[in-house]
Amino acid sequence: MAVVIESSVWEPNPSLYTLLFLACVFSIALFPYASKNFSSSSRTPVVFDHGVSSSSSFLRFQRNFILLYSLASVVEGLWSVFGEMELAYYGVSREHIVLSLCVGTGASLFFGTILGVVSDLIGQKKICLLFCILHLFIALLKRTVAHPSILVASICLSVSASIFSFSFETWMVVHHEKQGHRRDALNETFWLMSFFESASLIGSQILSNWLIDNNVERNLRSPSTVAVVVAMMCIVYITKGWAEVPQTAAFKEYKISFSTYILGDKRIWLLAWAQACLHFSYVVFWILWAPTVVADGREVHLGLIFPCLLGSRMLGSTLFPWITGGLSSLRTEDYLTCAFIIAGMVLCITEIEVLVMLFCLFSASVGLISPSLARLRTMYVPNELRGGMISLSQAPANVTILFFLVQGGYYRNIENSTILVIAAMGLFTAAGSMHMLKRWGKQPYQNWHKS
Repeated sequence: MAVVIESSVWEPNPSLYTLLFLACVFSIALFPYASKNFSSSSRTPVVFDHGVSSSSSFLRFQRNFILLYSLASVVEGLWSVFGEMELAYYGVSREHIVLSLCVGTGASLFFGTILGVVSDLIGQKKICLLFCILHLFIALLKRTVAHPSILVASICLSVSASIFSFSFETWMVVHHEKQGHRRDALNETFWLMSFFESASLIGSQILSNWLIDNNVERNLRSPSTVAVVVAMMCIVYITKGWAEVPQTAAFKEYKISFSTYILGDKRIWLLAWAQACLHFSYVVFWILWAPTVVADGREVHLGLIFPCLLGSRMLGSTLFPWITGGLSSLRTEDYLTCAFIIAGMVLCITEIEVLVMLFCLFSASVGLISPSLARLRTMYVPNELRGGMISLSQAPANVTILFFLVQGGYYRNIENSTILVIAAMGLFTAAGSMHMLKRWGKQPYQNWHKS
């Protein structure tokens, strides 16, 4: 008599999705009521506020930008969700995939760094349009060419991801100040950007799954069609709905200002290091989380874990207004120190049984850290230099990522667990930089912008 061995595929408990959803809803819904104990003059009108005194001009500006940012996040997320399945369908080898990642990282290191500086000189609107054009080009290429070049797609998508990391934020901050809105209102927009970016990525996964509908051969190009439509919507929205802020600084003047206010300020060096460590650890996490989960040979529904991670990031971003909205006396540097330490400790633990829970905790930490670093950039970095500062701070991270892709991914000289530990060490040093930033900043909330 034959013995039948039943195999089970592990997947998250469905109640986890409900828990994350309800936690986000309650966190957002209860904050306006919890903050009623504070003076209304010290509160910023928010998109989820239930009061009637909200500034209509600010809310209109904020909602328009969040809509544009969400559309950009959707088109960015379509490739991150759909790309791996597309490569597997075409039978691309592991070595070729790693090579494409190396080429893409090199493109981010070279072109992405330069474009950050260029955006400060020519204006963020043109660079945001370049982001849309790159996505439109790749989508049309995938629609018209049976087997498009993986390296060309990797270069374009990597450069667009670099643009996405600095240009939209910088453009929003410049417009916010130009229109005369309160500077502390930026805090609200920062966490909403993180929240809706994660929500849009989940939406991208749902949309891709629905379009393909278990018929990969027939519907393989459907996500590319959606990407064309969304990219065109973004181009029209940017062109018609947003004006460019004139840039008057020449390159020589920009170079002097950058040397004085960025390179000459040790506090911004600490802030840039924290940003670099976060970028490195986050990229490493998204490359290695799936291989780490299945390292013991178990079968796992990875597609069901993906929304859990993004939902956790959404929940982490909703904690930001609770901490910075007057309900807590913690300074930004204090809770960032704790958040970096927690994220680093999570990456050091590789116990399979608790990996998903720990990875959700890491994602929640990132959801809190991202808007917090944006807040610190507003405190210390002039708007005219913001894009260059962000892109240059990511350069050391991209160099390190490229090194580990070659040594660990291509030549397999470094174990995945070692790379995760190094990423954790980076996060610990980022926590130390936040502690030093608090100590060195005699005027920690000094703002270089004109009032």
